[in-house]
Amino acid sequence: MTSTAKYTDHSARRKLRREVPSTAAVLADEQDFRAMRRYRTFPFDDHRSYLQQMEHLLRTLASQGVLTTISLFDPAAYETYCADLALDPDRPESRSRYTAEVARTGATLTYQGEPLTQLLPLLLEEADRQATWDHASAVLARAGDCPECGEDLARTAFARATQALQQLLEALGSGTHHLVCSVAAGDPPLLAVLHATAPDGARLQLDESETLIFCTALAAGFALRTPGGIVSRTTTGPDGHDTVRGWALHDSWPRALNAAEVFTAYCTDADTGDPIPPEHGVDYAPGLPLTSPPDPHHHD
Repeated sequence: MTSTAKYTDHSARRKLRREVPSTAAVLADEQDFRAMRRYRTFPFDDHRSYLQQMEHLLRTLASQGVLTTISLFDPAAYETYCADLALDPDRPESRSRYTAEVARTGATLTYQGEPLTQLLPLLLEEADRQATWDHASAVLARAGDCPECGEDLARTAFARATQALQQLLEALGSGTHHLVCSVAAGDPPLLAVLHATAPDGARLQLDESETLIFCTALAAGFALRTPGGIVSRTTTGPDGHDTVRGWALHDSWPRALNAAEVFTAYCTDADTGDPIPPEHGVDYAPGLPLTSPPDPHHHD
Protein backbone atom coordinates (compact mmCIF):
# COMPACT_ATOMS: atom_id res chain seq x y z
CA MET A 1 0.00 0.00 0.00
CA THR A 2 1.35 3.42 -0.93
CA SER A 3 1.84 6.23 1.59
CA THR A 4 -0.94 8.16 -0.16
CA ALA A 5 -3.36 5.29 0.35
CA LYS A 6 -2.39 5.03 4.03
CA TYR A 7 -2.98 8.75 4.47
CA THR A 8 -6.35 8.48 2.75
CA ASP A 9 -7.39 5.61 5.03
CA HIS A 10 -6.28 7.52 8.11
CA SER A 11 -8.15 10.63 7.01
CA ALA A 12 -11.30 8.59 6.33
CA ARG A 13 -11.14 7.00 9.78
CA ARG A 14 -10.81 10.43 11.39
CA LYS A 15 -13.85 11.68 9.51
CA LEU A 16 -15.78 8.54 10.38
CA ARG A 17 -14.88 8.99 14.05
CA ARG A 18 -16.83 12.23 14.04
CA GLU A 19 -19.91 10.30 12.98
CA VAL A 20 -19.74 7.93 15.99
CA PRO A 21 -21.02 9.51 19.22
CA SER A 22 -19.33 8.83 22.54
CA THR A 23 -20.64 8.36 26.09
CA ALA A 24 -19.04 8.99 29.48
CA ALA A 25 -20.31 8.45 33.03
CA VAL A 26 -18.70 10.59 35.72
CA LEU A 27 -18.20 9.92 39.42
CA ALA A 28 -19.40 13.33 40.56
CA ASP A 29 -18.45 13.32 44.24
CA GLU A 30 -15.74 12.02 46.53
CA GLN A 31 -17.97 9.44 48.21
CA ASP A 32 -18.87 7.75 44.93
CA PHE A 33 -15.23 7.86 43.87
CA ARG A 34 -14.12 6.11 47.09
CA ALA A 35 -16.73 3.40 46.51
CA MET A 36 -15.17 2.57 43.14
CA ARG A 37 -11.64 2.35 44.53
CA ARG A 38 -12.42 -1.06 46.03
CA TYR A 39 -12.15 -2.52 42.53
CA ARG A 40 -8.62 -3.56 41.62
CA THR A 41 -9.00 -2.57 37.97
CA PHE A 42 -10.23 0.95 38.74
CA PRO A 43 -7.17 2.96 37.70
CA PHE A 44 -7.47 6.16 39.79
CA ASP A 45 -6.37 7.05 43.32
CA ASP A 46 -7.40 10.70 43.60
CA HIS A 47 -10.80 12.18 42.76
CA ARG A 48 -9.43 15.54 41.69
CA SER A 49 -6.93 13.92 39.34
CA TYR A 50 -9.69 11.68 38.01
CA LEU A 51 -11.87 14.69 37.14
CA GLN A 52 -8.91 16.42 35.48
CA GLN A 53 -8.23 13.36 33.34
CA MET A 54 -11.92 13.03 32.48
CA GLU A 55 -12.10 16.68 31.42
CA HIS A 56 -8.96 16.29 29.29
CA LEU A 57 -10.52 13.28 27.55
CA LEU A 58 -13.78 15.15 26.92
CA ARG A 59 -11.94 18.16 25.50
CA THR A 60 -9.89 15.90 23.26
CA LEU A 61 -13.01 14.22 21.87
CA ALA A 62 -14.66 17.60 21.36
CA SER A 63 -11.61 18.89 19.48
CA GLN A 64 -11.99 15.92 17.13
CA GLY A 65 -15.62 16.80 16.46
CA VAL A 66 -16.97 13.88 18.51
CA LEU A 67 -20.33 14.41 20.23
CA THR A 68 -20.16 13.10 23.81
CA THR A 69 -23.09 12.43 26.12
CA ILE A 70 -22.34 12.76 29.86
CA SER A 71 -24.18 10.88 32.61
CA LEU A 72 -23.58 10.10 36.29
CA PHE A 73 -21.85 6.91 37.43
CA ASP A 74 -23.66 5.54 40.49
CA PRO A 75 -21.58 2.84 42.25
CA ALA A 76 -24.58 1.34 44.07
CA ALA A 77 -26.63 1.13 40.88
CA TYR A 78 -23.58 -0.27 39.09
CA GLU A 79 -23.24 -3.05 41.64
CA THR A 80 -26.91 -3.95 41.23
CA TYR A 81 -26.58 -3.83 37.44
CA CYS A 82 -23.66 -6.25 37.50
CA ALA A 83 -25.44 -8.60 39.90
CA ASP A 84 -28.57 -8.66 37.73
CA LEU A 85 -26.57 -9.51 34.59
CA ALA A 86 -24.04 -11.80 36.31
CA LEU A 87 -21.16 -9.47 35.36
CA ASP A 88 -17.88 -9.13 37.20
CA PRO A 89 -17.92 -5.53 38.52
CA ASP A 90 -14.13 -5.50 38.68
CA ARG A 91 -13.70 -5.45 34.92
CA PRO A 92 -13.42 -2.41 32.60
CA GLU A 93 -15.86 -3.90 30.10
CA SER A 94 -18.52 -4.13 32.83
CA ARG A 95 -18.07 -0.45 33.59
CA SER A 96 -18.30 0.28 29.88
CA ARG A 97 -21.58 -1.65 29.54
CA TYR A 98 -23.05 0.17 32.54
CA THR A 99 -21.98 3.53 31.09
CA ALA A 100 -23.80 2.73 27.86
CA GLU A 101 -26.90 1.70 29.83
CA VAL A 102 -27.12 4.87 31.94
CA ALA A 103 -26.55 6.98 28.84
CA ARG A 104 -29.62 5.28 27.37
CA THR A 105 -31.90 5.36 30.43
CA GLY A 106 -30.52 7.94 32.86
CA ALA A 107 -30.14 11.70 33.06
CA THR A 108 -27.71 13.03 30.45
CA LEU A 109 -26.24 16.25 29.11
CA THR A 110 -24.26 16.91 25.96
CA TYR A 111 -20.68 18.02 26.52
CA GLN A 112 -20.04 21.37 24.87
CA GLY A 113 -16.53 22.18 26.03
CA GLU A 114 -17.37 23.67 29.42
CA PRO A 115 -15.33 22.82 32.57
CA LEU A 116 -16.63 19.89 34.59
CA THR A 117 -17.03 22.23 37.57
CA GLN A 118 -19.80 23.94 35.58
CA LEU A 119 -21.27 20.83 34.01
CA LEU A 120 -21.56 18.54 37.05
CA PRO A 121 -24.00 20.73 39.06
CA LEU A 122 -26.24 20.91 35.98
CA LEU A 123 -26.01 17.14 35.56
CA LEU A 124 -26.91 16.58 39.21
CA GLU A 125 -29.93 18.87 38.80
CA GLU A 126 -31.00 16.93 35.72
CA ALA A 127 -30.64 13.65 37.63
CA ASP A 128 -32.79 15.04 40.46
CA ARG A 129 -35.45 16.13 37.96
CA GLN A 130 -35.54 12.69 36.34
CA ALA A 131 -35.73 10.97 39.73
CA THR A 132 -38.67 13.19 40.68
CA TRP A 133 -40.36 12.47 37.35
CA ASP A 134 -39.88 8.70 37.73
CA HIS A 135 -41.13 8.72 41.33
CA ALA A 136 -44.16 10.93 40.65
CA SER A 137 -45.10 8.96 37.54
CA ALA A 138 -44.93 5.71 39.50
CA VAL A 139 -47.14 7.17 42.24
CA LEU A 140 -49.75 8.25 39.69
CA ALA A 141 -49.59 4.90 37.91
CA ARG A 142 -50.55 3.20 41.20
CA ALA A 143 -53.40 5.61 41.96
CA GLY A 144 -55.96 3.48 40.11
CA ASP A 145 -59.61 4.41 39.67
CA CYS A 146 -62.04 6.18 41.96
CA PRO A 147 -63.93 3.46 43.89
CA GLU A 148 -67.12 5.55 43.77
CA CYS A 149 -67.28 6.70 40.15
CA GLY A 150 -64.62 4.62 38.39
CA GLU A 151 -62.79 7.59 36.85
CA ASP A 152 -59.02 7.56 36.40
CA LEU A 153 -57.60 9.29 39.49
CA ALA A 154 -54.26 10.09 37.85
CA ARG A 155 -55.84 11.81 34.85
CA THR A 156 -58.18 13.89 36.99
CA ALA A 157 -55.39 14.81 39.40
CA PHE A 158 -53.10 15.93 36.58
CA ALA A 159 -55.85 18.11 35.09
CA ARG A 160 -56.41 19.74 38.50
CA ALA A 161 -52.66 20.25 38.97
CA THR A 162 -52.44 21.99 35.60
CA GLN A 163 -55.35 24.27 36.55
CA ALA A 164 -53.80 25.01 39.95
CA LEU A 165 -50.45 25.98 38.44
CA GLN A 166 -52.07 28.18 35.81
CA GLN A 167 -54.09 30.01 38.46
CA LEU A 168 -51.10 30.36 40.75
CA LEU A 169 -48.89 31.91 38.07
CA GLU A 170 -51.66 34.28 37.00
CA ALA A 171 -52.15 35.34 40.63
CA LEU A 172 -48.42 35.95 41.16
CA GLY A 173 -48.32 38.26 38.14
CA SER A 174 -45.16 39.95 36.88
CA GLY A 175 -41.71 39.04 38.13
CA THR A 176 -39.31 36.13 38.29
CA HIS A 177 -40.85 33.24 40.19
CA HIS A 178 -39.12 30.28 41.84
CA LEU A 179 -41.68 27.64 42.85
CA VAL A 180 -41.08 24.51 44.93
CA CYS A 181 -43.66 21.75 45.32
CA SER A 182 -43.13 19.15 48.05
CA VAL A 183 -45.31 16.08 48.52
CA ALA A 184 -45.07 13.45 51.25
CA ALA A 185 -45.12 10.46 48.91
CA GLY A 186 -42.48 8.08 50.21
CA ASP A 187 -38.92 8.56 51.38
CA PRO A 188 -37.51 10.85 50.16
CA PRO A 189 -40.57 13.01 49.54
CA LEU A 190 -41.32 14.32 46.08
CA LEU A 191 -39.68 17.69 45.43
CA ALA A 192 -40.19 19.58 42.16
CA VAL A 193 -38.84 23.00 41.20
CA LEU A 194 -40.17 25.38 38.56
CA HIS A 195 -38.72 28.67 37.35
CA ALA A 196 -41.05 31.13 35.62
CA THR A 197 -40.42 34.61 34.27
CA ALA A 198 -43.29 37.00 33.62
CA PRO A 199 -42.01 40.37 32.33
CA ASP A 200 -44.48 43.28 32.35
CA GLY A 201 -46.74 42.93 29.33
CA ALA A 202 -44.79 39.98 27.95
CA ARG A 203 -45.61 36.30 27.58
CA LEU A 204 -44.92 34.02 30.53
CA GLN A 205 -41.70 32.04 30.04
CA LEU A 206 -41.63 28.44 31.33
CA ASP A 207 -39.41 25.44 30.78
CA GLU A 208 -41.59 22.67 29.34
CA SER A 209 -39.77 19.84 31.12
CA GLU A 210 -39.80 21.61 34.50
CA THR A 211 -43.51 22.39 34.10
CA LEU A 212 -44.39 18.78 33.30
CA ILE A 213 -42.46 17.45 36.30
CA PHE A 214 -43.94 20.09 38.63
CA CYS A 215 -47.50 19.26 37.55
CA THR A 216 -46.85 15.53 37.84
CA ALA A 217 -45.53 15.88 41.41
CA LEU A 218 -48.47 18.11 42.36
CA ALA A 219 -50.88 15.65 40.74
CA ALA A 220 -49.37 12.83 42.81
CA GLY A 221 -50.18 14.82 45.95
CA PHE A 222 -53.73 15.42 44.74
CA ALA A 223 -54.29 11.77 43.82
CA LEU A 224 -53.00 10.47 47.15
CA ARG A 225 -54.53 13.32 49.19
CA THR A 226 -51.25 13.35 51.07
CA PRO A 227 -49.64 16.26 52.98
CA GLY A 228 -47.68 18.66 50.83
CA GLY A 229 -47.28 22.26 49.87
CA ILE A 230 -46.08 24.90 47.42
CA VAL A 231 -43.75 27.79 48.17
CA SER A 232 -43.17 30.65 45.74
CA ARG A 233 -40.36 33.17 45.83
CA THR A 234 -40.93 36.13 43.54
CA THR A 235 -38.34 38.73 42.60
CA THR A 236 -39.63 42.05 41.28
CA GLY A 237 -38.21 45.46 40.48
CA PRO A 238 -34.65 46.60 39.77
CA ASP A 239 -33.67 46.24 43.44
CA GLY A 240 -34.37 42.49 43.35
CA HIS A 241 -36.88 42.58 46.21
CA ASP A 242 -38.19 39.10 47.11
CA THR A 243 -41.63 38.02 48.33
CA VAL A 244 -42.29 34.53 49.67
CA ARG A 245 -45.77 33.00 49.67
CA GLY A 246 -47.08 29.53 50.50
CA TRP A 247 -49.90 27.05 50.05
CA ALA A 248 -50.72 23.72 51.74
CA LEU A 249 -52.36 20.85 49.87
CA HIS A 250 -55.87 20.28 51.20
CA ASP A 251 -58.69 18.33 49.54
CA SER A 252 -56.66 18.01 46.32
CA TRP A 253 -56.09 21.76 46.00
CA PRO A 254 -53.56 24.35 47.24
CA ARG A 255 -54.95 26.22 50.28
CA ALA A 256 -53.40 29.66 50.82
CA LEU A 257 -51.37 30.00 54.04
CA ASN A 258 -51.45 33.18 56.10
CA ALA A 259 -48.29 35.25 56.55
CA ALA A 260 -47.45 33.67 59.93
CA GLU A 261 -47.77 30.17 58.47
CA VAL A 262 -45.57 31.12 55.53
CA PHE A 263 -42.93 32.56 57.87
CA THR A 264 -42.97 29.41 60.03
CA ALA A 265 -42.76 27.07 57.04
CA TYR A 266 -39.94 29.00 55.35
CA CYS A 267 -37.92 29.70 58.49
CA THR A 268 -37.91 26.18 59.95
CA ASP A 269 -35.32 23.51 59.18
CA ALA A 270 -37.22 20.64 57.57
CA ASP A 271 -34.84 18.00 58.97
CA THR A 272 -34.33 19.21 62.55
CA GLY A 273 -37.32 21.46 63.17
CA ASP A 274 -34.99 24.20 64.40
CA PRO A 275 -35.77 27.81 63.50
CA ILE A 276 -33.83 29.44 60.65
CA PRO A 277 -33.17 33.20 60.77
CA PRO A 278 -35.30 35.13 58.26
CA GLU A 279 -33.50 36.53 55.26
CA HIS A 280 -32.84 40.24 55.03
CA GLY A 281 -34.93 42.02 52.42
CA VAL A 282 -37.48 39.21 52.06
CA ASP A 283 -41.20 39.70 52.73
CA TYR A 284 -43.19 36.72 54.04
CA ALA A 285 -46.66 37.30 52.61
CA PRO A 286 -49.85 35.22 52.67
CA GLY A 287 -50.53 32.85 49.82
CA LEU A 288 -52.96 34.08 47.20
CA PRO A 289 -56.39 32.36 47.14
CA LEU A 290 -56.97 29.99 44.22
CA THR A 291 -60.44 28.95 43.09
CA SER A 292 -60.87 25.21 43.36
CA PRO A 293 -62.80 23.43 40.60
CA PRO A 294 -65.30 20.77 41.66
CA ASP A 295 -63.60 17.59 42.88
CA PRO A 296 -65.44 14.65 41.29
CA HIS A 297 -63.72 12.18 43.61
CA HIS A 298 -64.67 13.86 46.89
CA HIS A 299 -67.69 12.08 48.34
CA ASP A 300 -69.39 12.83 51.63
